[in-house]
Amino acid sequence: MAAIKKILVANRGEIALRVMRSAREMGIKTVAVFSDADRAMPFVRYADEAIHIGASPSSQSYLVAEKIIDAAKKTKADAIHPGYGFLSENESFAGKVKKAGIIFIGPNAKSIRMMGNKLSAKEIAKKLKVPLVPGTEKAVSDVKQALKEAKRIGYPVLLKAAAGGGGKGMRVVNKEPELHSQMERAQSEALSSFGDDSVFIEKYISSPRHIEIQILADEHGNVVHLFERECSIQRRHQKLIEEAPSAVMTESLREKMGECAVAVAKACNYTSAGTVEFLVDEMLDFYFLEMNTRLQVEHPVTEMITGIDLVKEQIRIAQGEKLSFKQEDLKIRGHAIELRVNAEDPSNDFLPNVGFLKTYRKPCGAGVRVDDGYEEGMNIPIYYDPMIAKLITHGRDRDEAMCRMTRAIEEYHITGMKTTLPFGSFMMSHREFRKGNLSTRFIDQYFSPEKLLSNDKNEEQVAALIAAWMVQNNNHHKNVNAKPAFANASAGKPETVKSRWKQNRLNFEL
Repeated sequence: MAAIKKILVANRGEIALRVMRSAREMGIKTVAVFSDADRAMPFVRYADEAIHIGASPSSQSYLVAEKIIDAAKKTKADAIHPGYGFLSENESFAGKVKKAGIIFIGPNAKSIRMMGNKLSAKEIAKKLKVPLVPGTEKAVSDVKQALKEAKRIGYPVLLKAAAGGGGKGMRVVNKEPELHSQMERAQSEALSSFGDDSVFIEKYISSPRHIEIQILADEHGNVVHLFERECSIQRRHQKLIEEAPSAVMTESLREKMGECAVAVAKACNYTSAGTVEFLVDEMLDFYFLEMNTRLQVEHPVTEMITGIDLVKEQIRIAQGEKLSFKQEDLKIRGHAIELRVNAEDPSNDFLPNVGFLKTYRKPCGAGVRVDDGYEEGMNIPIYYDPMIAKLITHGRDRDEAMCRMTRAIEEYHITGMKTTLPFGSFMMSHREFRKGNLSTRFIDQYFSPEKLLSNDKNEEQVAALIAAWMVQNNNHHKNVNAKPAFANASAGKPETVKSRWKQNRLNFEL
């Protein structure tokens, strides 16, 4: 297959920029497509060419396959990279791209279909003897049948949209009287989000870890896994903090889960980058959850610990190249953590808080990476996901990665809206998080808005202490015998800003 010369990126924001940067390093031209709301976005300016594809709602722009394919034809792009979200896991889109004679940088339509539906994916996993959470093997639409299956499995159970993801069409049912109403809600949301109201039922594991395995597969039958990512810190079934590797992973468990992920990929003749997701219980028993047939939002943590650019690998695979490395060549180097910096208010149930980026100054320094798509003075539009950026830190071990994340959060200045940065600070100082005691229920168990308000008050006290210290320092030359402004009278010794700050940081560890 001939080398790709021009890639149209069928996405927006930070992932569009991220793909374009890797393409530029490879000497490949890029094309941006944009909606009305994104006309002035950095990714539009960064691309070599840009094509307007419609109004701001994604249903009139980024989700219209024909407009995207037409833009590729007009600009003579020979490949399309879908990023994540939007049409990235749409088998019809992948098929149309191929039919138009354009390379789709991702898996083929058949693989997307096989793994895109959770029921068919579970059937493949079952044949491979990959451990599964007990549940129904077929979609359930009748309430009587659902009641029967739930009783067989045992409460609590989880209702999940067969064709969906991202927490949509998902409901926990703790007891029988709740099932009817929760099933109606799950089906309605599934139909609205995915055009398919089929749901299935599985046993609800109350406090699992969400651990996923990154895979790469070429067209020559070579498949490798690039270790695991811990994605347990979630709200409303959507991830907020991810890290690699997992703090609880053993070499034996990593090998078993990696082998299962590779087997699942081979079973559907998978190519490109993909992720096989698992639930891991308190006994470290793991169960197949699903496969995401695209690049993941959290892919940077894998890149940081392996040194491999996953987007470049996707492009090379799409060109028909073989993987240039084998499983035994891959090594884990240090630890990486990612915080999703969302325009959300953690003190108000993480509800979207989009608005105007009055101040936007990002951190830098050793071990810090920021994947973002906005600039100071821009609006965060209401039409799309409220993610502003991904803040990633890397260190020689987990402690150093957490320390760098704490420092990076402190350096990250955003005003004009609420963000998840204070939540990230809370997490980095929380005892259980620092110990690596994580589960998908972590936020429910340990976080509340009052915790952030407490942090704010402590930080205000520290700011006042620093101001007092600065005043005292300035006056020192005028009166060398002056006592510190915040001397501890009872102890007879000055209480330094550093010691008070240390105490306040301890107060954060709730």
